[in-house]
Amino acid sequence: MQFFFEVLIGGLLSGVMYSLVALGFVLIYKASGVFNFAQGAMVFIAALAYVTLAERFGLPFWAAFGLALAAMVLIGILTERVVLRPLVNQPQISLFMATIGLAFFLEGLAQLVQLWAFEDLSPRPLRLGIQDAPIERLMSDFNVLVSSFDLFAAAVAAVLVAALALFFNKTRIGRALRAVADDHQAALSVGIPLKYIWAIVWSVAGFVALVAGLMWGARSGVQFALTLVALKALPVLILGGFESIAGAIVGGLIIGASEKLAEVYLGPYVGGGIEGWFAYVMALLFLLVRPEGLFGEKHIDRV
Repeated sequence: MQFFFEVLIGGLLSGVMYSLVALGFVLIYKASGVFNFAQGAMVFIAALAYVTLAERFGLPFWAAFGLALAAMVLIGILTERVVLRPLVNQPQISLFMATIGLAFFLEGLAQLVQLWAFEDLSPRPLRLGIQDAPIERLMSDFNVLVSSFDLFAAAVAAVLVAALALFFNKTRIGRALRAVADDHQAALSVGIPLKYIWAIVWSVAGFVALVAGLMWGARSGVQFALTLVALKALPVLILGGFESIAGAIVGGLIIGASEKLAEVYLGPYVGGGIEGWFAYVMALLFLLVRPEGLFGEKHIDRV
């Protein structure tokens, strides 16, 4: 039982890392109804911007974080002006295809920046000063291995979710974002500035991408593989719902815990390696039962 709880806690804390990436998807989808395929590339370029400023130029944490955040806000504003603004009131598939093109552009830009800054494309270490080591108090009192970095990431995710929930539910801009997501034309007709709102939400998504990039970069290094982290966020979104901030966290916890438990208890029966694909099987089965997700809104089309 002690080993079970150790695996379960490790899985839950890993799920928090998935949730940080999923939050970026939720923000864009909640405000514009568009699935942002470029979120993984935004995570990569945000982490690379921080590492370049911290290592290449030797800036302290807050200076590097602030400049990296400014770069992500600039990318968000340019995305709204160059990519989204010409596609207002166009079919959703057009916006989705535009984010695919944006993803390839950001990936290429990130690699050019890395070649300029470090002259190679090898993984770069990202140091936040948080040791990825077991907490001694839990080891001595309960004999349970829990990483201090995982707890730190969980605390960051909790603060981020609380702030975003307050932003969407208690502020005028948050309510305007939800109105824009429901109907672009209706939002424009009541005086909501669509271009201004989209610029804000893409800037906030850039901030979330920076936080996720710092966490994942500190865990596995800043490398091109960070763009693939977005793929693991898809099962999280399917379980939690594409429009729910709380759903991103709950979905991440479910995926993180289930894949770890499956690897330990089911892996020996199928030859191992189950952790890499178990989350997608869960998402597929969940689509058959509740396609809108645990916290998603059920859509009823009248014909």
